[in-house]
Amino acid sequence: MTTLPLSPRLHRPTRRRVQESKGAGGDLERANSEEDVVAEDTSTELLPTGISHATGRSGGGRGIYNVGRRRRGAALSLIFTTLIIFCFVGFFQISKFTDMNRFLVHHQQRIDAVALNLGMENLTAIRTSHPWVPEIWKRPNSRGYQRCISRPKDKIRPSHSLSNGYLIVHANGGLNQMRTGISDMVAAAKLMDATLVLPHLDHDSFWKDQSEFKDVFNWKHFMNVLKEDIDIVESLPLKYASVRPLKKEPISYSKRLGQDSKEAQSGRLRKDRHKSCKQRPSPSIQRLRCRANYLALRYTPQIEHLGKKIVDGLRNGSNHYIALHLRYEKDMLAFTGCSHNLTSREAEELRAMRYSVRHWKEKRINGAEKRIQGRCPMTPREAAMFLKAMGYPSTTDIYIVAGETFGRHSMAALKKEYPNLHTHKSLTTPQELNPLRPYSNRLAAVDYIVALNSDVFVYTYDGNMAKAVQGHRRFEGFLKTISPDRKKVVELIDKLDKGAIIWQKFEEQIKRHHHANRLGGPYERQVGPSPKVEEYFYANPLPGCLCEKPQ
Repeated sequence: MTTLPLSPRLHRPTRRRVQESKGAGGDLERANSEEDVVAEDTSTELLPTGISHATGRSGGGRGIYNVGRRRRGAALSLIFTTLIIFCFVGFFQISKFTDMNRFLVHHQQRIDAVALNLGMENLTAIRTSHPWVPEIWKRPNSRGYQRCISRPKDKIRPSHSLSNGYLIVHANGGLNQMRTGISDMVAAAKLMDATLVLPHLDHDSFWKDQSEFKDVFNWKHFMNVLKEDIDIVESLPLKYASVRPLKKEPISYSKRLGQDSKEAQSGRLRKDRHKSCKQRPSPSIQRLRCRANYLALRYTPQIEHLGKKIVDGLRNGSNHYIALHLRYEKDMLAFTGCSHNLTSREAEELRAMRYSVRHWKEKRINGAEKRIQGRCPMTPREAAMFLKAMGYPSTTDIYIVAGETFGRHSMAALKKEYPNLHTHKSLTTPQELNPLRPYSNRLAAVDYIVALNSDVFVYTYDGNMAKAVQGHRRFEGFLKTISPDRKKVVELIDKLDKGAIIWQKFEEQIKRHHHANRLGGPYERQVGPSPKVEEYFYANPLPGCLCEKPQ
């Protein structure tokens, strides 16, 4: 065993050894400090305390003994003092390191928050990635992009500005279609210099939800965030209540409708087909659309509280979870004509529903062909196989962001592979959920919050909610969002089922195909021949509301 050398300060020669070495004519090696020098003259020795003592005088034996005692006492005092200094310095360094570490962590979190401009009141559980987080949970590289939606000074609405009239909006569709439609109508009011009346929500769609704007959204917050952009009122003034509004399609807001609304004092728009912005809007209008959608449209405190409770329950302190948007509902399957893995009786039920809905124009559909083309929602079994191939273990908590799935045994394969499946029903008490249960839009708002705050959001079909959530997650810092290539996934699953490939090959190809370009990272919105056919703005607000951080 190797013995560490003793410190020269602690292991010094004794007086007797000093004298013996003098007799040999050799000079002692000097000590580490000037106080420990032994003089060549044997009559005088310089003690550690700096006291000089003569060794050649009378009473030398007793004197030497007393000197030795004093020297040993002084040496012990010096050692004790040195140890105290070392302890103090060590404690100071540790405290300094700890404080600096706290500062660095706090400072880094502050930098992250400032860079992303995150509002924690909106994001109940979004967390920054840490080095020890497994790759499957890490968010993609933002490549320096951050939100840029500040209001230009020359676009701030003066408090004394005059309005050209009142804009009445009737939103149409489900929650997410209405949400983006309302954001467009905010931009329309800005272009028209009109006063926006709080929008009316759709009561006639498939869901038959009778909720009003104030039942779903925090209307005071909505008005406050946008007060420097447009004027908003709760309802049309009584003096105009009997006036028949001018009805217009949402086209050419700033010209024709703006002029007509001056004459009629109110205009009514039905926002149902996303016809706004036929021409590419100016940068300031694009930012306004994002401010409206991502900042102003916050849900009611009751909905926000329930959504936060579900998120906290899923995390359970530190756990990760997936929000799986599984569009395997009866109305979606009937509309698309997709019935893979369903019984013949269930397929016939879907066909009958499709023919019963008048405004669904496409009636005769080859579901098998659409599936091969990647135009069908993924089945629960296909979703389970995809997640497993991507590396998510069977212990993963998965929150189902959707309505009731169709098919008696359709969820069996997903439940077998991932038993920890959750919904807003399973994670709340009847007392908490009952006030929202009759209202599909309010329940969809709860699901929106849980999906937005998830570690990973996976959508199996390109519906309005998938587009709305993925765009919002990009806006909040490019949170991991996986969009499976349905055509490729179906092709590989069919090969696996036929025995043409083994599982290892299936897993390898799935990971390789979805490695970087389908995980929610930044890329510029794909431009088409016209704005109407380009990539949906609210699914990817880059460019427009996301910009590269200045160097």
